[in-house]
Amino acid sequence: MIAAGAAQAQQPAPAPTSTPSPARIDSPAEIDKLKESCGAFNIPDCAEELFTGKPVHIAAGSIAPQNGFGAGIAYVGHKTTDNWRDSWDIDAVGSINGSWRAGAYLTLVHTPNNPVGVSFGTPPPIKTNLTELPEHSVINIYAQAISLNKLTFFGLGPNTARAGRTFYGMRETIVGVSAVKPFYEKLHASFYGEINGRFVALRPSPSQDIPSIQTLYTEATAPGLIDQPSTIQLGEGIRMRPLFFDDYLRLNYDLNYKQYFAPGNSSFSFQRLTVHLSHEFALYSDTTRNLLPRDSNGPDDCSLDPSSSHPDCPKAYVRNREGTIGFLVYSALSMTPGGNIVPFYYQPTLGGSDIDGNAYLPSYQDFRFRAPNVLLLRESFEHSIFSLPLGFALMADQGKVALNRGDLGPNPWLHSFSTGLTLRAGGFPQVYLLFSWGGSEGTHTSASVNTSLLGGSTRPSLY
Repeated sequence: MIAAGAAQAQQPAPAPTSTPSPARIDSPAEIDKLKESCGAFNIPDCAEELFTGKPVHIAAGSIAPQNGFGAGIAYVGHKTTDNWRDSWDIDAVGSINGSWRAGAYLTLVHTPNNPVGVSFGTPPPIKTNLTELPEHSVINIYAQAISLNKLTFFGLGPNTARAGRTFYGMRETIVGVSAVKPFYEKLHASFYGEINGRFVALRPSPSQDIPSIQTLYTEATAPGLIDQPSTIQLGEGIRMRPLFFDDYLRLNYDLNYKQYFAPGNSSFSFQRLTVHLSHEFALYSDTTRNLLPRDSNGPDDCSLDPSSSHPDCPKAYVRNREGTIGFLVYSALSMTPGGNIVPFYYQPTLGGSDIDGNAYLPSYQDFRFRAPNVLLLRESFEHSIFSLPLGFALMADQGKVALNRGDLGPNPWLHSFSTGLTLRAGGFPQVYLLFSWGGSEGTHTSASVNTSLLGGSTRPSLY
């Protein structure tokens, strides 16, 4: 899918006050909005308050592929001073198959006031792209637990068979801190880093009607099946999101290096280099939003301006023509010094959607190809339908996986083509419905709802 989130024109920073005071997070005005919109059967406004309102709203989204649609509740609050905007999210969702996710996320955004100046002449035009808003230094502190009852394992490498499909359950707890520091405004470039503690526990599939992973695989063929040691994961990276040619060309380049240390079993320590190069060509630069996730928000917050005392989400209904042509290069390469092994539950996958909900080679089954090293190319096209927040999408994927980095080049390419609908309305989670074909294993229809609000930050990766 074409990555995207919402934006709004810049507003001048308010003059500093002598005594900073917390922002109001639970005002009668929110209750009045709910009564007014839902009482009058104004469906768009009522849904907006129910699913994006503050401080409490309905939390909804796909938990993970094959684990169903999750629904629950989220609490969002914030406190704004002269130099900082601190916000917090607490949410919990569950699905009908018994899977669930719960988390708490604290976001600290540095928003110093700029000195007030005087200028003459015609003011510059107001931009509505996300990256035209000032970037900020951000610190995130989070704790998240997820329990998934149905995950698929076909074996490792590019030559697995559908007959090897098995299932397992997993619980993972992630506790960590991350930070983002902008350093070059013209390229919207930032350094970022993270420290996470990861705690994984696997279990057999709860269903008696499907083969559990232990029936076909062993520790030798599925490393990590018996032992899942606690892992300390460090990460650092650099990101650039520049705009060129009057915002027609939009780049999102991300280079990330992670180190996984397993003190309880040193053979499970490894490193991973991830490259994500996204190129987007806007067909209408003035109306096509640049809808990237926002570091300054939590996953349950779609606020537009982190420096505002009362930040608002974008309106649910956008009457603009929007269209993009995209090209993506994605690769993940693992380094295993001394003959170490990457546990299978930390290996990236291609096919259907991965455990974080990213659709790669969607004509195949979810988690179809799993290996320490992957490479994916994607060409995409998306356009709004009339002036609705509904869009029509086309995608072509080419991907490959390899057990060893040196085998990635000669391994055969896998192919997939997709078409479908996307829904991006205000701060509602992004929704997509895809029909995919072109691979060697038939067709696949998939539907997904993003785990974060549109314009919110992403949740910690599960691998």
